Amino acid sequence: MPPPADIVKVAIEWPGAFPKLMEIDQKKPLSAIIKEVCEGWSLGNHENFALQIADATNFYITEKNRNDIKNGSILRLTTSPYQTAVQLHERIQSSSMDAKLEALKDLASASRDITFAMEFINLDGISLLTQMVESGTERYQKLQKIMKPCFGDLLSFTLTAFVELMDHGIVSWDTFSVAFIKKIASYVNKSAMDTAVLQRSLAILESMVLNSQDLYHKVAQEITIGQLIPHLQGTDQDIQTYTIAVINALFLKAPEERRQFDQHMPDILNCPLTEMAHILAQKQLRSIILSNVIRSPTPINDEMAHQLYVLQVLTFNLLEDRMMTKMDPQDQAQRDIIFELRRIAFDVECEPNHSGSTEKRKSMYTRDYKKLGFINHVNPAVDFTQIPPGMLALDNMLYFARHHQDAYVRIVLENSSREDKHECPFGRSSIELTKMLCEILKVGELPGENCHDFHPMFFTHDRSFEEFFCICIQLLNKTWKEMRATSEDFNKVMQVVREQIMRALTLKPNSLDQFKSRLQNLSYTEILKIRQSERMNQEDFQSRPILELREKIQPEIMELIKQQRLNRLCEGTCFRKISSRRRQDKFWYCRLSPNHKVLHYGDLEESPQGEVPHDSLQDKLPVADIKAVITGKDCPHMKEKGALKQNKEVLELAFSILYESDEYLNFIAPDKHEYCVWTDGLNALLGKEMTSNDTKSDMDTLLSMEMKLRLLDLENIQIPEAPPPIPKEPSNYDFVYDCN
Repeated sequence: MPPPADIVKVAIEWPGAFPKLMEIDQKKPLSAIIKEVCEGWSLGNHENFALQIADATNFYITEKNRNDIKNGSILRLTTSPYQTAVQLHERIQSSSMDAKLEALKDLASASRDITFAMEFINLDGISLLTQMVESGTERYQKLQKIMKPCFGDLLSFTLTAFVELMDHGIVSWDTFSVAFIKKIASYVNKSAMDTAVLQRSLAILESMVLNSQDLYHKVAQEITIGQLIPHLQGTDQDIQTYTIAVINALFLKAPEERRQFDQHMPDILNCPLTEMAHILAQKQLRSIILSNVIRSPTPINDEMAHQLYVLQVLTFNLLEDRMMTKMDPQDQAQRDIIFELRRIAFDVECEPNHSGSTEKRKSMYTRDYKKLGFINHVNPAVDFTQIPPGMLALDNMLYFARHHQDAYVRIVLENSSREDKHECPFGRSSIELTKMLCEILKVGELPGENCHDFHPMFFTHDRSFEEFFCICIQLLNKTWKEMRATSEDFNKVMQVVREQIMRALTLKPNSLDQFKSRLQNLSYTEILKIRQSERMNQEDFQSRPILELREKIQPEIMELIKQQRLNRLCEGTCFRKISSRRRQDKFWYCRLSPNHKVLHYGDLEESPQGEVPHDSLQDKLPVADIKAVITGKDCPHMKEKGALKQNKEVLELAFSILYESDEYLNFIAPDKHEYCVWTDGLNALLGKEMTSNDTKSDMDTLLSMEMKLRLLDLENIQIPEAPPPIPKEPSNYDFVYDCN
């Protein structure tokens, strides 16, 4: 007879004694269970003890998480969180350097547990740590010279404990003094600093900026770009990642007016990071990131790719203001830009007001504006009142005319000499192209939480967006000619150009020249070939015999996909634990047992290389206990975390398993593919339909391949719509041979 559901069989350890096997009744209060365990080892004062998970995490068992205890778990009897906090609070104030170092090491490890963290914080532990940091350098200045490694470790563990405690979100970041900020900033500003200390210091500065607008101003006053550049020039990719993360955080929190470009900033190296637009436009910072990070021999890891993607997004978001600014048709300065476009194109000077009649000048302007391809020939300023792209389109056109003058003049004159219906309107094309490029690069949208989609080529030029536009407008003109398009085909041409750009970007070119070269290979003829090939691969024959064959094959293919999904669940996946500080890499692993009856899962210290064995995953969830799979915003962990709730990308990767009455196992998939694999696999285990996009895509691909294989022998043979008629029965069956 199986044991009751509330009874859990566990092993409990106590230092210096043999482990005990016992049954825990989950209905009993936790204090009663601890008292029973203490009495078994003749230990008094049971209120001074607690139970921990005996693994790398050492998390305390509480009334809230006690349901995580599963059959076969190994627990450890240890001092209570309060007692441990009191002891560590005293030990880290020891006069002995060795004792102090050991205590801080233990504190850094224990602080990962929220139960301990709350007790330590209640003892004013955060204030103690900040005081140690503020007075640390002066106090141990002499010791640092003779015991430098020890001092580095001491400071490293102090900052690690601080980061772990703050990561729980119990204490507000607004409570810290300017002295503490200055001290942390000083560790970043020093040229020679212990790597671990530098990492923690950068992480603290990033969290301060992201969590407090007031601290943003204080941090920005302490850090200059010149002090961060050496960290980017090093070879440690983790330090480089943290450095770019600080730049991104300051950039993200900078007030709108402080992000605007200031051409009169005299000294880039000593300017505060609040002038973000100017700094990012400078060749020095961009080229350092390009040469020391992007083109470094060290492969770029996911976290670095994410930070580069965030930097790319934030840089392009500087264009949002111009993109959403309408042109004022009465603004003479803005109208002068249009006059400049006309002057460069037709090599004419603006005529003085008294030359010729007003009507004649208006007629001449109208003719030239028509040649420039504006929709409104009389007042082209009206064309730029549409937002997006607003004034950004005019900025791009002027940049193209000034920096690629020969190409600009050639395009304008080439089209003005064509028939009206065959000319490619430069003005209209530039406006629509700018709008398209903003959509492709998602200008104005916040960075995605788990996206790594950065493009190296955008780090190769100080005016990368404008150069991107210049390449694409020439592509548009070339494609227009190849398609022999007329004005009625404008939208078709734009669709082809979008496809050309997207396909070239997918290849992740390393430079703008490489991007241009890829576009040369994606001519209109090549796009037609690709489309034809894709159409043939996805061809859906509509004849009745083919449809019947598809229906017959479909269940076999679906079973094949189901088996693949279950096999992937058996291999398992490493999931990241999302916290307020993204880069605190905490992982957990989940995999399905080979017999498809149990889900094994557990926490990991680091991202695993390959599969994690079942026996190293302490927690289990029987598949029979699973009641439902919940996705997206309905997941409980999406409702709890306000920050995550706002992030559309994280919502699309979230899913939860509902088991027992109201217990959940919450997931955030590393990417969309893993999300589809797991939701499909779990639905398959529950006997439900697999509905993900990946399943539909796999079904189409495999079904198409199978159909082609089966129809291979029927190539060039006309398949009739109806089966051939069944012949009449013969008059006799004398020709049948009886084997018996």
